[in-house]
Amino acid sequence: METTTQIQAADLAEREKQYNWPLCYEAEQLLLDRIKAFLSINTFAAKLADRMRNETGTLMIDWIDHLVLAVQDESVLRNAGFREDFLAGPPIKGQKYFWHPQAMLPRIIIDQNAGDIKFPATLAICVDTISDFIAAHGITAKPEGEPLTRFRRVKVSAEKGTGFEVVERRGYRGYEMEKPNSGTTDNMLQAQQLWKNRKRLFTDDGEGFHRTHILLDRMIELVGCDRACHSVFNEERAYWEQRNRAAQIQKRRQDKLGLGWANHDHHTFRSSRNNFVELMRAFEKLGFKRRERYYAGAQAGWGAQILEQSVEGIVVFCDVDLEPEETEIDFSRQALPELKKLGTIGLWVGLHGESFLEAGMHHLECRFDYSLLRKQLEIEGVNTMDPFSDFSFLTQAFTEGERWQVRRERVEKLLQIELIDKKQFTRFLEEGAIGSHLENLQRKGGFKGFNQESVSVIIRETDPRKQGQGA
Repeated sequence: METTTQIQAADLAEREKQYNWPLCYEAEQLLLDRIKAFLSINTFAAKLADRMRNETGTLMIDWIDHLVLAVQDESVLRNAGFREDFLAGPPIKGQKYFWHPQAMLPRIIIDQNAGDIKFPATLAICVDTISDFIAAHGITAKPEGEPLTRFRRVKVSAEKGTGFEVVERRGYRGYEMEKPNSGTTDNMLQAQQLWKNRKRLFTDDGEGFHRTHILLDRMIELVGCDRACHSVFNEERAYWEQRNRAAQIQKRRQDKLGLGWANHDHHTFRSSRNNFVELMRAFEKLGFKRRERYYAGAQAGWGAQILEQSVEGIVVFCDVDLEPEETEIDFSRQALPELKKLGTIGLWVGLHGESFLEAGMHHLECRFDYSLLRKQLEIEGVNTMDPFSDFSFLTQAFTEGERWQVRRERVEKLLQIELIDKKQFTRFLEEGAIGSHLENLQRKGGFKGFNQESVSVIIRETDPRKQGQGA
């Protein structure tokens, strides 16, 4: 007979392999109807929604942090799959917090004080920095909450019973302001600087991960894992952005409206087989939980572990080379032996370094109006590759890759251990190799998952060995 521990371990293993996420059109339509009703009343929000589409290629729903609805909406929310959000902490008196655990949709506050209304009493969007939004729109209202605290908001517009708000979060999912103690701000600033200024280039990547673990431990000691997670990913996006022209152009467009990268969908890191378990350990320290293991197919040559930090709202997609027989093991916990050949992921790491160290992210994927962004970026001189997911509920495509110069010592090492040939050595040294992308994604039906099959097509198309063949 199985013990309780064995049953729980089996349940966890099954959850971590989940990838067949449902389509939640009813829940999505419920919120779209409420958003439409709000925008028909609140002119500031309506104009901003238009500007989001026209100037950034984004949709209002993908920026929304939460909606405040009346008590009579609770039953219809529950029927559509929403459940109480206990990760938000104890609710303020007269309120209940809801989220949809199987969909990527805004969260909901049911408020007894909202009255008998058919539209949201409040619609709040989330941005990277409230001060940037205030400056971009000439807002005179003073934000609630002290700088660098866990939750801040500013009431931007109040019209005909509606309130439009902008919020800023740091490792917190609830809705109450924090009373900072004397060391809170100093600790946050110190943690940010520790990661921003960290050493990324090491002769030995094992030593690099060792040093990085020590740094993470110090940050967590200062501010806790959720706020440390916030600081780490804020700086990882900035590091990736400075090495990617498409990212710089799109960030400028979004910063014009004071939005930042708060429409991020997931962050993709690439790892060597040697250090994959160490990468998992680093994310575990930051509060990530394994959500699903991603198998591209036994012959694809790679796989990924998807993790989620539910408090900070970060999803990471971690790629690694895999042999066909390894798709059935838990490669996120079981160390992988070295191979005598490199797949697409391993070669990228060999040329550029570990994503969590020297190279930075392979790509950031954000949520957009897919077709609109594609056209807008083309005008800006940024071309987009063919979509590798083209479904009614999920569309994805990379911008053309950013070519990075490759350090000589890296290609010399690969040549020395016969993982590339002399022709490839010369080409990579002279021409560099594709390093990073911005990914254009649009979800519908609240779809939370990924395309298990067609991603292998884009992985093959971005293999550095193909870059010299007319690319």
